[in-house]
Amino acid sequence: MYLKIAMAFFFLISLRPSLAQQLTLEECYDRARQNYPLIKQKELVAKSREFTINNIQSGLLPQISLNGQASYQSDVTRLPGGSSLVEPLSKDQYKVYVDVNQSIYDGGVVKKNSALQETASLVEDQKIEVELYKIKERINQIFFGALLIDEQLAQIDLVRKDIETSLLKMESAIRNGTAFRTSADILQAELLKTDQRGVELKAAHKSYLDMLGMFIHQTLTETTDLQKPKTPSIQNEPVISRPEISLYNYQSQLYTAQQQLNNTRVTPRVSLFAQGGYGRPGLNMLLNTFDTYYLGGIRFSWNFGGYYNANRDKQILDLNLESVNKQKETFLFNTQLSLQQQNNELSKLRELIEIDEKLIELRVRIKNTAKSQLDNGVITANDYLRELNAEDQAKQNLSVHHIQLLMTQYSQQVTTGN
Repeated sequence: MYLKIAMAFFFLISLRPSLAQQLTLEECYDRARQNYPLIKQKELVAKSREFTINNIQSGLLPQISLNGQASYQSDVTRLPGGSSLVEPLSKDQYKVYVDVNQSIYDGGVVKKNSALQETASLVEDQKIEVELYKIKERINQIFFGALLIDEQLAQIDLVRKDIETSLLKMESAIRNGTAFRTSADILQAELLKTDQRGVELKAAHKSYLDMLGMFIHQTLTETTDLQKPKTPSIQNEPVISRPEISLYNYQSQLYTAQQQLNNTRVTPRVSLFAQGGYGRPGLNMLLNTFDTYYLGGIRFSWNFGGYYNANRDKQILDLNLESVNKQKETFLFNTQLSLQQQNNELSKLRELIEIDEKLIELRVRIKNTAKSQLDNGVITANDYLRELNAEDQAKQNLSVHHIQLLMTQYSQQVTTGN
C-alpha cells in the first residue's frame, strides 16, 4: 500500500511541470502590446487619416453650389431719352442660379495637402509606438523580478533540506544522549525562520505575477512557469533603431511637407466654371421679364499676397526642423550614454559571477566540514548555521548576479531597439 502511494505521489510530481502554464518573455511583450489600452488609438489615427485625406481629395471634384438672391434697388439702367420701345427694368430683381467650378490646375494644393496629412498621421502613429515601446522595459522589470524570486525560493528549499537533515541527525543524537535539546531547538527555530522567509518571497512573487497578468490580460497563478530567457546576442557596436528615431524622421518630413504646401500659396490657379439660372432680368438687361440663362468659361487667378510672408514662413519651418534635429542628436547622445553604462554594468556582473562561483566552492566545503563537526559534537548548532547561512548567501548572490546580468542584456536590447 505504501509503495502504491509513493508511486502515485511521484507520478503527480512528474506531471506537474507539464500541467504548469509556461510563459516566455517574448510572449509577454506581444500580449502586453496587444492588450494595452493605447493600442486602440492606432485604429483611431488610421481612420482619421483616411477621412481627412478623402476630404482633401474631394477638392479635385466639381464644386457645385445653389444660390438665390432677391433685391430692391433705388434706380435701374435706362436708355438715354427715355425710349418707349424698351420697358424700364423693375427695381425689384430676382435670380436663382447654380454655380459649377472644376479645378484644372490648383498649383499642387490637393496633392501637397494630402502628403502633409499623410505625414502628420505617421507622426501621430509613431508617437503611440514610442509609448507602446516603453512597455518592454516595464515587462523586463516585472518578469526578471519574478525570476529572481524563483531562484531565491529554490535556494530556500535547498537550505531547508540541509536544516531538516541536520535536525534529524540531531534528534537521533538527543535520543542517544550525545546532544542537548537546545541544539535541536536552534535548528528548529532556523527552520521556522526559513519558512517565514519563504512566505514573504511567495507573497512578493504573487504580486509580480499579478502585475504581469494585468499587462498581458491573463490570470497567472503560482503554477505559472516563467521560462528563463536565453542569453541574447549583443553586437559590439549596435545600431540604434528605437521608434523615437522614426518619430524624429517623420517630424522632419512633416516640416518639409508643410514647406511644400506653403509654396503653393504663390502659384496660379486655373479652373473651368459654368453658371445656369433663372431670374429677372436674365442676361438680356433690356428684357424686363423672368428668363433662364447660362454662361461658362475658364477662370485664372494668381494671388501675390503669399509672397509677403513666404520668406518668414520658411525661416520658421527651418527653425522647427533644426529643433527636431537637435532633439534627435540629444536622444542619440543619451542613448549612447545609457549603452556605455550598461556595458560597464555587464563587465562588473561578469566579474562578480566569477568571484561568486569561487566563493561558493569554498563555502560548500566549509559548510560540509561544519556539518560533519556538528554531527560529531565538535561545534554547536549556531556555528553550523553560521556557515550554512554564509553558503546560502553566496548562492543567492550568484543567482542575483545571473538574473541581473540577463536583465541588463535584455535592457540593452530595449535601449538599442534591436
